[in-house]
Amino acid sequence: MTIPARKLSALALLGAVLVGCGGGAADSPAPASPASPASAKPASPAQPSSAGPGAKAAPPAPGHQAAPAQPARKAPPTLAPAAGGLTAVYSHRAKSAEKVVALTFDADMTADQGPRAARGEHFDNPQLIATLRRLKVDATVFMTGRWAEEYPDQARSIGNDPLFEIANHSYSHYAFAEPCYGLPTVARPDMAADVQRAFDAFRDAGATNVVPYFRFPGGCYDDAARRALAPAGVTAVQWDVVSGDAFAKDADAVADQVLDGVRPGSLVVMHCTRSAAPVTEQAIRRIVPGLRAKGYRFVKVSELMS
Repeated sequence: MTIPARKLSALALLGAVLVGCGGGAADSPAPASPASPASAKPASPAQPSSAGPGAKAAPPAPGHQAAPAQPARKAPPTLAPAAGGLTAVYSHRAKSAEKVVALTFDADMTADQGPRAARGEHFDNPQLIATLRRLKVDATVFMTGRWAEEYPDQARSIGNDPLFEIANHSYSHYAFAEPCYGLPTVARPDMAADVQRAFDAFRDAGATNVVPYFRFPGGCYDDAARRALAPAGVTAVQWDVVSGDAFAKDADAVADQVLDGVRPGSLVVMHCTRSAAPVTEQAIRRIVPGLRAKGYRFVKVSELMS
């Protein structure tokens, strides 16, 4: 576990790990070369179709002329598997000379929270997305498949906006290692399928800007989970700056923590969930101009990794 930077209260830390903000930052190996297996999978979720591994484009219906071929979208960079076939873990751009920072937002919803949404609990945050658009901030949204099913219109809108890319935060937001702060646990044989189910949900919602990155729920993982995840063909993405926005009530404290913690090449974890992170949008209104005043440029994870 990475201990958060200054000013993170015990409550904020506990809340963070419960909704995807806990865990340690692992060493970040160099991006895989274009010829490496990690970046050359023919049907990875990084392809323009946004489908998961193994998916194939449907042929045109009889009697219909096929649409003109579109230029191939450049595949996002991935990391080669670690020793023993373990899924690689990326947390920041090491020794960056360029003042770039990646803001990432976890769109959390567990598989069993449908009744709470039906009673009016908001697991989305459209105002946050609107503010990021207004400020022209590139960002990566780590989305659960269950969130995409609950808010398909928003998932499609985010996943087709050039400012954003959607990464995988599992389908169920259940833990991939235990103990993990009380989260239910995905059975090891089901881990890769859980990730694929999330990619399927993004595709079904109509999102196209989908990248082959995965964030462990609760930040909890071990070598067994990394090995079980290998068939999913993803790079695991953690962070080096914890915002402390989960369950926070003081937007200025969140903003100060991010502004104090960011270094060139940093990767910040925040949330896109109104009920669990109610002051994130307000904090962003300070964070973005504050970092720009320091000379920082905002990038998606795919650009940071490249």
